[in-house]
Amino acid sequence: MGRARDRVLAVAALTVVWMLLWGVFSWLTLLGGLLVSMLVLAVFPLPPVTFAGRLRPGGLARFAMRFLTDLVVASFQLAWTAFAGRRVPRSAVLAVRLAVRSDLHLTLCAEAVSLVPGSLIVDMDRAAGILYIHVFDVSGPADIARFRRDVRELEERIVRAVGSDAEIELFTADVAAAGSNEGGNG
Repeated sequence: MGRARDRVLAVAALTVVWMLLWGVFSWLTLLGGLLVSMLVLAVFPLPPVTFAGRLRPGGLARFAMRFLTDLVVASFQLAWTAFAGRRVPRSAVLAVRLAVRSDLHLTLCAEAVSLVPGSLIVDMDRAAGILYIHVFDVSGPADIARFRRDVRELEERIVRAVGSDAEIELFTADVAAAGSNEGGNG
């Protein structure tokens, strides 16, 4: 039942995109969009995505507020760096290992990181749960450690917003293990 619902939602979303691309809202465009959507899903089937968690309103609100704050702050920092022009910013590509390795969780973390200006996912190792992130304006090891900590905090907010009880326990155990291991995990 859930798989059929997902396919219907995918057809509807692709049809809306089709109609927006054509810029014409007619029955013919709707019919064409439905046909193209079904053809695309038949030729390129979507992999099953399992959602074992539950939506937690408090966690969702915390995630949303912090995400919006990060967007605003990063935008101002990026603009300041671009317009100040006093120095040439250095960039880095960092590997950050996540505690929870489900496809959905990795995707949510990757999207949230990429949407904040100044960071972009360049690669992902699904099996190991590692995100490779291009970071703008890194001046040294302290900035690298801070960014890794920020990604882990982002992961925690996502897990606490949409994760299952088992995923929250897994994250908590991973943080405890990283705290006892001075090198961290990243």
